[in-house]
Amino acid sequence: KAFKLDDAECGHLFLLAHRRPPPAEAYQWPSVGPLIQSLLDDLVARPAYVANLRWDVVAWNAGASDLFGFTDREPLARNIMRLVFADPAFRRRLPHWRDEAPKLLAQFRYDLASAPDDPAMLALVDELKSLSPDFRQWFQGASMENYARGIGAIRDLGGAQRGFVHEVLIVDEYRHLKMVVYFRQ
Repeated sequence: KAFKLDDAECGHLFLLAHRRPPPAEAYQWPSVGPLIQSLLDDLVARPAYVANLRWDVVAWNAGASDLFGFTDREPLARNIMRLVFADPAFRRRLPHWRDEAPKLLAQFRYDLASAPDDPAMLALVDELKSLSPDFRQWFQGASMENYARGIGAIRDLGGAQRGFVHEVLIVDEYRHLKMVVYFRQ
């Protein structure tokens, strides 16, 4: 911080000094640059959002807001794991929740392995264990072989079921920011 280095410069400094990168910080509320937001906005036909390692959504386009309601949610409520496991209204919109939720949890556990001692990540796990019996049960035994980074089917606010496949793009590897883009099936 004293050198006012960005994440890439800080990572490089750590590699030079210690030959290992700094530990991952899961709970960051970084902003995305204007070009990334512009890219999100240009994906008019495709819902897309950027999430950090803890699955907090930090940027999104209009399509993602229409589908997930990000604009109307408080920042802490813009967490994909919290939506899937602790928001009953959102859960009812997921027609294949029982099949998809364990796959999302498996990917989340993979991300947790990048920052296993991060207090914010562990606090989210504890919160979700207390709020969701399914999360609590599946967290202990979620298979890492069958995972998903996004939701495959969701009912829009009008009640119509929409199917998706998605692709994940790395936005900033040092801040663990990933863009999830949804494509209609």
